[in-house]
Amino acid sequence: MISDLLLMNGYGIYVWSSFAFTLVGFLSLYFIISLQLKKEQKRFEKNFSMLSDEKYNVAINQEIYKEILKNSGSKI
Repeated sequence: MISDLLLMNGYGIYVWSSFAFTLVGFLSLYFIISLQLKKEQKRFEKNFSMLSDEKYNVAINQEIYKEILKNSGSKI
């Protein structure tokens, strides 16, 4: 019964290898995007921390800044 599911009338090797290839592709894409997001968040925080106090106060009240931080998991 289980062997029939795994073999799939001779097509099992193609079906299961395509599932494995897709899973590996999605996982690698997830980790690559995750690393790039963390890198961009660090770059954003580094550039934002270099602002003067006046520019900092103006920028922190902008909606786009709040949206970026909401998506990154940071708190204002």
